[in-house]
Amino acid sequence: MRSRSAASLSRRGGTEIDTLIRDYGYWAILVVNMFEGETIVLLAGAAAHFGYLELPWVMASGLAGCVAGDQLWYFLGRWWGPRIIAMRRSWQDRAERIHERLRRHQNLLIFTFRFYYGLRAVIPFAVGSARVPKLRFFALNLASAVVWTAVFGYAGWFLGGAAERVVVGGRYAPYAIGATVLAVVALVIALRKRRSRTAP
Repeated sequence: MRSRSAASLSRRGGTEIDTLIRDYGYWAILVVNMFEGETIVLLAGAAAHFGYLELPWVMASGLAGCVAGDQLWYFLGRWWGPRIIAMRRSWQDRAERIHERLRRHQNLLIFTFRFYYGLRAVIPFAVGSARVPKLRFFALNLASAVVWTAVFGYAGWFLGGAAERVVVGGRYAPYAIGATVLAVVALVIALRKRRSRTAP
């Protein structure tokens, strides 16, 4: 159901944006989330709070894109990984570090890799090149993606609600949306700085 803020925004000339988000929002989440991290899911969660999207479908789209992208990198690594890695010295060093962690903490690394900044594509590629069984990677990847999507989808929803309460009322929906975008950007920057220090 649309919130009062979204309805107010539509009456104030936001119907074109409303239609654009409703027509292409879920596809955008799916496609962007194949390559990018949490930003699109956070923003989509906030859009769901304001009534432009439905939160369950936001999470379904985010989950599908997340898993599809990771599986793509895994199979690229499985098919061509050793050949590609052998061509680049810097990739060899990084792949060897990841392979070493796989030997010691395989399940944990596969389950948590999406929470490390800058390694969203690198680790599935290296996991594929290490010939980790396909079913094991898929199961752990799916479980991790479910947790990841739920965390960031609900985080976006609550950020939207917090921004709306700060500006008080549906009259100020554009300001609430702007505040949500700024909050999402700040949160993403903070998360990436934190995760870059803990990346394997």
